[in-house]
Amino acid sequence: MPPLTPDAVRTATETLSRLTDYLRENPDPEEAFALAEPLLDEYTGLPVQFADTLRALARALQNHPDAPRTLAGDLLINELRTAAWEQADQHSLHGVLDGLRELYGSAAEGGQGCGRCR
Repeated sequence: MPPLTPDAVRTATETLSRLTDYLRENPDPEEAFALAEPLLDEYTGLPVQFADTLRALARALQNHPDAPRTLAGDLLINELRTAAWEQADQHSLHGVLDGLRELYGSAAEGGQGCGRCR
C-alpha cells in the first residue's frame, strides 16, 4: 500500500463533497441509498471510522515523546476523545438508512395517492 499523504485524505474529502453535490441534484432514491450506504455502515461507516481516527490522533499526540505535558494539552486531548465518542454514537445512522429504504420501497410499491392513502 502506498504511504498515506495529506493529498490522499483531501481526495477522500473531495469525494464526499462531490457526493453531497450529487445528492443535491435529487437522484433516484435507490441510487442515493446505494451511494450513502457504505458511509453509514454500522461497523465500517464514516462515523465509526472518524471516531477511530480521532482516538488514534489523540493517542499519537499524547504518546509522542516531544508532546508538551501541560494541563491545557491534557484538556484538549480529552476534548478530542469526547468528540470521538460523540462521532461513534452516530453509528446508529445505519438504522435510519434501513428505515428510509423500507419507507421508500413501500412508497414505490404503493402506487399513486397521498401518503395517508397508501
